Amino acid sequence: MPMIAKPGPTVGFIGQGWIGKNYADDFERRGYAVVRYALEAPYIANKDAIAACDIVFIAVPTPTTPDGFDGSIVRDSVGLVGTGKVAIIKSTVLPGTTALFQSQYPDRVLFYAPEFLSEATAAYDAAHPFSNILGAAVRDAAHEEAATRLHAILPPAPFSLTCTSTEAELIKYAHNGSGYVEVVFFNLMYDLAQKFGVNWAPIEAALSKDPFIASRYAKPVHKTGRGAGGHCFIKDFAALRRLYEERVGDSAGIAALSAFEEKNRVLLKASGKDLDLLEGVYGTL
Repeated sequence: MPMIAKPGPTVGFIGQGWIGKNYADDFERRGYAVVRYALEAPYIANKDAIAACDIVFIAVPTPTTPDGFDGSIVRDSVGLVGTGKVAIIKSTVLPGTTALFQSQYPDRVLFYAPEFLSEATAAYDAAHPFSNILGAAVRDAAHEEAATRLHAILPPAPFSLTCTSTEAELIKYAHNGSGYVEVVFFNLMYDLAQKFGVNWAPIEAALSKDPFIASRYAKPVHKTGRGAGGHCFIKDFAALRRLYEERVGDSAGIAALSAFEEKNRVLLKASGKDLDLLEGVYGTL
């Protein structure tokens, strides 16, 4: 028997990759009327229906290429949202992007809300967030009212925050950047353990019980190889390093970020892990 939508807003989703799909699935499971639009069938037929949605989540690609960060797909997606409606960008974007798009689309109400899904546990993560963060593109009455409505329809979380969109964008990069650095660091420790001829298993077991360590990243050999891979870490850390270089310019900070980046590239290439993603960010390997 099909689920009967509960009274409330119609919620649109632009993008049905693993992020957009799992968020849409969660809203649908909780009884909301959901409209999905993506370039793939059958969702491509729903393009015009997005404009009628009260709230639209945007989860589309934001690639980092050898030419730099590209947020154009997000910008075009905002243009599909109806006048006066609320758009929430879930895609990872550079700090300041949401505020820029708000200035380009002043007749929409824009937020940035970082996602913290892992590919292997995305459905659970979408339904059980550890935080709900809404970054308002501007602080005005329309955004304050919309933030109240949005917090009310999100799945419950132990931590909720409304801040500026640029602050929320930096939270996302800090989250992904810290995970990336931890993966590379524990790979360095793994190499050191190998040189001493000791078993990594008891070390990893101890780290997994350490409350001060995000032990999910203390697995030097993970999935198909070594290093920080996946669809987010490689592109986001490259964009973060470039952003730091352009906006801060501190030589020691640039060197630190670049060293982690280069070591990760070595790990990925040596183990043959996610080489297609690596090439997409950096060009020919």
